[in-house]
Amino acid sequence: MVVGGSELDILNLLSVLVVAWTFGAAAERVGYPAMMGELFAGVVFGPAILGLLSPSETLDVLAELGVFLLMVYVGMEVDLDDLFELGPQALVVALGAFVIPFGLGYGAGQYIGVSTGGALFLGLAMAATSLATKSRILVDLDILDTRIAGILLGGALASDVGVLVAFAAVLGFVEAGSVDPVSIGTILLEALAFFAVTLFIGYRFLPRVWDWFDELRQRYGFVDKTTAFSIALLVSLVFAGLADLAGLHMIIGGFVAGMFLRQADLQAGLYDHMHDVIYDLAIGFFAPIFFVTVAFEVSLGVFTGNAGLLALLVGIAFVGKILGSWLFSLPTDLTSREGVVIGFGMNGRGTVEIIIASIGLSNGIIGQELFSMLVFLAMFTTAMVPVTVKWGVDWLEAADELVYTDRPSSEGEVPRRG
Repeated sequence: MVVGGSELDILNLLSVLVVAWTFGAAAERVGYPAMMGELFAGVVFGPAILGLLSPSETLDVLAELGVFLLMVYVGMEVDLDDLFELGPQALVVALGAFVIPFGLGYGAGQYIGVSTGGALFLGLAMAATSLATKSRILVDLDILDTRIAGILLGGALASDVGVLVAFAAVLGFVEAGSVDPVSIGTILLEALAFFAVTLFIGYRFLPRVWDWFDELRQRYGFVDKTTAFSIALLVSLVFAGLADLAGLHMIIGGFVAGMFLRQADLQAGLYDHMHDVIYDLAIGFFAPIFFVTVAFEVSLGVFTGNAGLLALLVGIAFVGKILGSWLFSLPTDLTSREGVVIGFGMNGRGTVEIIIASIGLSNGIIGQELFSMLVFLAMFTTAMVPVTVKWGVDWLEAADELVYTDRPSSEGEVPRRG
């Protein structure tokens, strides 16, 4: 029976990977993130429709690893120096794109009668955005050298970090179970201690590790590319363990570890190999399992049973991001139209929202109905970003407000406009 069960798990795993790769590749062919195709495959082939794929303990474990490695990789795409040096415009817009959707989402949660923890998770899901989605769309539209592209990328970067920090605080509040000042204070101190310790390790200790690593390579020659990846994985697990000790989710540790791994002072070939292996494991194997299996929990009944609530959340998602970005762009040098178009771009959610929603579901903080709505919301808003941003860019060009920011060739030359 055990062998038979193992064989069934392997067949199930193989089937999950086949549909994930097939539909993920199809999504990328039409200009969308692979995540969209993987979620769609999970809905179609999972319990919601065909029932050909089913959950299992093996898939659950691999999906957990998928979330962790995915957040390590996301962290490696965040440059801490760039984050600290972000222009005030990007930070202001990021603040608006976080505060307004979070407030509206929390208010909606209170209105529909979910728990305080559920309302906070709903607010976080509304505030989430997707840096990877925006990068791909900006490249496809060939507008990376515009002012709105810089604000979008900087704002999405700051927003991703802000949402994950807020997620750590919200998860701690939910685990406290009540508004007890002592418990909340303890949780806050533990979270602050985690960030303080990881910053110390990242800036003071890890550089010595990389120096020691390079010395071993030069003197003895037995340190190779595989060793570099092993150390990267060890660092990620240490940070995940520290997050767990502080009562935070392991993805916070993985994300912070990834940011410091990006700063590793290694020979170019060693770093590239480390980055590529983490990318291949996360994006090529583990993350697709997560996105397919997380869609197993989606219930299509939300489209008929509570369509009004779904429509409300979709409306809040769009209004929150666009209004927040536009309002907070007004005091900056951005034009009013630019603020609206940046809101279009910030509206795409994707990976971070899916992870937040899945953790909320697994911890019993939100129910399956709300979870299904949030998954649909992530897919729908991500799908709309290429359409709305393209329309917005055309709108800016027609109004002669598409400002380019490439460096002037001579002193005094002003940035060109489209």
